[in-house]
Amino acid sequence: MKGQCLCKAVTIETADNQELHACHCNNCRTWGGSAGFTTMVQGIKTDNADNIASFQLVEWGTRNFCKTCGTHLYFHQLGTDNYYLSAGLFDDVKFELKSQIFIDKKACYYELANDTPKLTEAEFIAMVTGQ
Repeated sequence: MKGQCLCKAVTIETADNQELHACHCNNCRTWGGSAGFTTMVQGIKTDNADNIASFQLVEWGTRNFCKTCGTHLYFHQLGTDNYYLSAGLFDDVKFELKSQIFIDKKACYYELANDTPKLTEAEFIAMVTGQ
């Protein structure tokens, strides 16, 4: 898969993965106004890495975005090769919603029609941190 930010300053390439996940955490909702829709991949290749800014809000990961246009690029799980790439980077991928995380933090102003597996904040953090 190959995607890019809004201003095309950053391009990201990775293996194909059409599985989409919705994150309802407070951080995703504050940053983007709604759920964050991402695809999880192992490893990425970027060009123009100097145009990527990083912001660490939680101990176990960083949010990364384009310095020029502010496009949300990915969440990187520290200590791993796991990247949660913003679905909006990819124009021609036919994603399928597979799960929802932080379901206990979902805002009351939207609903997703897809019936998917759902994890609470505690369940998801335990899964990714091994705690």
